[in-house]
Amino acid sequence: MPTPEFILALREKVGSTRLWLSGATAVVVRGHGDDTEVLLVRRADNGEWASVAGIVDPGEHPRETAVREVAEEAGVSIEVERLAWLTVTEVITYANGDETQYIDHVFRCRWTGGEPHPVDGEASEAAFFPVGRLPSMSTRHARQVRVALENNPETRLG
Repeated sequence: MPTPEFILALREKVGSTRLWLSGATAVVVRGHGDDTEVLLVRRADNGEWASVAGIVDPGEHPRETAVREVAEEAGVSIEVERLAWLTVTEVITYANGDETQYIDHVFRCRWTGGEPHPVDGEASEAAFFPVGRLPSMSTRHARQVRVALENNPETRLG
């Protein structure tokens, strides 16, 4: 489901006004050393490659969001290893004029099973890519992957 019901209900009340939302991004890693791969999805809305991400539902822990979104969008199971980066996105303005901005929880996750494939229509493709041969991504998405792959023990803030 591209837009959660609670967002649609909010939009009925506030129109296109900027919403401050919580997001979760799952950088899913498979393998070790030279065999390390990262799960990416090609977004159906704009054709860009990115890590799986989604909006945190009311009352849901962002870690649970990451696990749910990966299953819904790419059909694989994961385990969240740690919070790699807590950041704030730029303001996003959609084609219909709606504005959002997210506090984004970027998690480093470990693949536990399944082969990636598009599931819910939000992605047109889903695949693992060797770290040395990642497809072109936006600066923001590439940075999310890089921070998670650094695997520093402390969470990056900002």
